[in-house]
Amino acid sequence: MSLIEWERKEGISILTLNRPDVHNALSLPSLEELSRVVEELRHSKATRVVVVTGSGEKAFCAGADLKERRGFTEGQVRRYVYTIRETFHALSRLPQPVIAAINGVALGGGMELALACDLRIADEHAVFGLTETSLGIIPGAGGTQRLVRLVGNARAKELIFMARRITAEEAYRIGLLNRVVSGGTVLTAAMEMAEQINKNAPLALAQAKYAIDFGSETDLDTGLAIETKAYEVLIPTKDRLEGLQAFKEKRKPIYLGE
Repeated sequence: MSLIEWERKEGISILTLNRPDVHNALSLPSLEELSRVVEELRHSKATRVVVVTGSGEKAFCAGADLKERRGFTEGQVRRYVYTIRETFHALSRLPQPVIAAINGVALGGGMELALACDLRIADEHAVFGLTETSLGIIPGAGGTQRLVRLVGNARAKELIFMARRITAEEAYRIGLLNRVVSGGTVLTAAMEMAEQINKNAPLALAQAKYAIDFGSETDLDTGLAIETKAYEVLIPTKDRLEGLQAFKEKRKPIYLGE
């Protein structure tokens, strides 16, 4: 049984964490498998949008597999933290938009996985939390950095210092989520969003993501320069000409990623 199920549908890849018996907790083997899938996706022209979810109805991902971690040496802990951090960072840097379909609990590393995605849709019963300080550690897979960028410094500190769990409603209110949906429909909602994104030009999506991600980390003048360079990449593409021609002919464009 695969630890990461990979389903492909008309330009959309669905990655499902597949350890429902332990609330999709992340073991080292599952992280290594996810890392391999992400690396393959990076070079895939067939996939234009990625959706990440968890198997079962209770959990998106409960974080690190603590039963596994209890048996680790200090060296193995360092390897695990490096692997989870680099895997999530690689996911965040995919050229394709990545949507988290959060079907349940997202704690610790599970919440950090959601934070590494571009967009987040959650079931109304989902629960979120970076609870590591209650275990004597800190979020080590980007949580201290990505949460701040989404919800602000003070609110991120409150959640991390208190190891507080929050509902989907509160997560939406503070800007952590794009949408909250009723029970059992989160994957459907994520697929609807993915299908809408999939209609657009893949090279333009990749450059828009690049400009937003890198431009938002710098001053406005530098960000505008990044945007200009991203736009220039698209000028000689066939997709740009196809978009103009389709508009002229009042038809849907057919984008080939060229």
